[in-house]
Amino acid sequence: MHCNHKLIPLLAGTALCAALTVSPPTQAATLVSGPSPFAGCTVGGVTGINYLNAEVEPYLAINPANPTNFIGVWQQDRWSDGGARGLVAGSSFDGGKTWTQTALPFSACAGGLGYERASDPWVSIGPDGTAYAISISFNRSNNSNAVGAAVSRDGGKSWQNPSVIIADNEPSSQFFNDKESVTANPVTPGVAYAVWDRLELPNANPYANLHTAAFRGPALFSKTVDGGLTWSPPKVIVNTPSRQQTIGNQIVVNSQTGTLYNFFNLIRPPFNITASKLAFVMSTDDGATWSKPDVIADMRTVGVTDPNTGEAVRTGDIIPEPAIDPATGQLYVVWQDSRFNGGLYDEIAMSTSRDGGQTWSTPIRVNTPAGRPAFTPSVRVNSAGIVAVTYYDFRNLATGNTTTLPTDYWLTTSGNGGLSFGGEVHVAGPFDMKTAPAASGFFVGDYEGLATMGNAFVPFFVQANSGNTANRTDVFVVAP
Repeated sequence: MHCNHKLIPLLAGTALCAALTVSPPTQAATLVSGPSPFAGCTVGGVTGINYLNAEVEPYLAINPANPTNFIGVWQQDRWSDGGARGLVAGSSFDGGKTWTQTALPFSACAGGLGYERASDPWVSIGPDGTAYAISISFNRSNNSNAVGAAVSRDGGKSWQNPSVIIADNEPSSQFFNDKESVTANPVTPGVAYAVWDRLELPNANPYANLHTAAFRGPALFSKTVDGGLTWSPPKVIVNTPSRQQTIGNQIVVNSQTGTLYNFFNLIRPPFNITASKLAFVMSTDDGATWSKPDVIADMRTVGVTDPNTGEAVRTGDIIPEPAIDPATGQLYVVWQDSRFNGGLYDEIAMSTSRDGGQTWSTPIRVNTPAGRPAFTPSVRVNSAGIVAVTYYDFRNLATGNTTTLPTDYWLTTSGNGGLSFGGEVHVAGPFDMKTAPAASGFFVGDYEGLATMGNAFVPFFVQANSGNTANRTDVFVVAP
């Protein structure tokens, strides 16, 4: 079922488009990104191919102090073998209609922390309008790396207080900090939380075969209480033994109780389809202490490939995405899972908790079944309690088409607390995924952005510019 952009009254027990504002399927998405500000930079070219003008992996936050102020972040000029020349922030002060770009101070090309490359952009905005951006910054030449942070107090136009939360700068370091995120406390100004995994790697090789190596990857936590001027010393909040790791750590905050929930993928042997476990820990004292990990479900991902050629598509297959209802505290988490089709291909699964994580619902399929992979979901809950999930799929790929990979982006909603989904909206596409940068597969990001503006949902995502190898991808927004 497709719904239009008008408000439709909620029918009891249904998942219609109640209290939901989205742009109609015929409205084109707004272009956010532009030409690369790093075109003249030659730093970071030790190995790999650089895709000039290619933007990937966007994230979006909307300013609670000024809801017409959007701040988005993304990787700029992606490398084939990890990271990008730098990260860029886009800011809008008219609800997403027009945008300006500013380089984030996380790489040498941006004149920031001095590392060759940057990756995994994330942004969150506190109740006072302070924006927190975060990065993994690293040198491909010797594996030295850091988690960096910066803040903006003018809606994303400029960024100050570049900080190194943690650094492993020894030559050929055996430690690699990865997949960080930042969450501003939604109630208390000046407070924000950073989480990430810190891989301890064999032979200082971040590309080692972790299925056989003696690696480990605990989750680390740091917070600021002074608006990003300083960050607390990192501490382990999920400890892992040898050959276990976390990845995709993300915190959501219960605005009423102050409870912090950190969701992540807990990877542990045996390394088969059940190796990835969707798990979480919680803190009731603002991060001072944390519970032991609770496993919600298996993440039965089999990865994503072109159904006609078998070529790899890099997706958010091992990254769970959480959300919390700001009014009720109901928790939601989505991920890629093949359980609904006998392990043949990934689709979008969701589980929810109405009791603060004590119990979780049986996973349900969120996407429209099409006999093809669906991948890289995002989830948010609006002020009316409606849940939205965005995702890509290959439903418009014709059997026998081996030259292009038509890909579409969708938004689907639930008006009954995640019991069922419908009201699907076609957000963008089809575009040719084969035009996207090749980075362990055709790549538009391990995650995409989705935010709420009152009752409205605002998708913030990358699509490929089909066939345009000089400008392979761009960031787009669909705003109300």
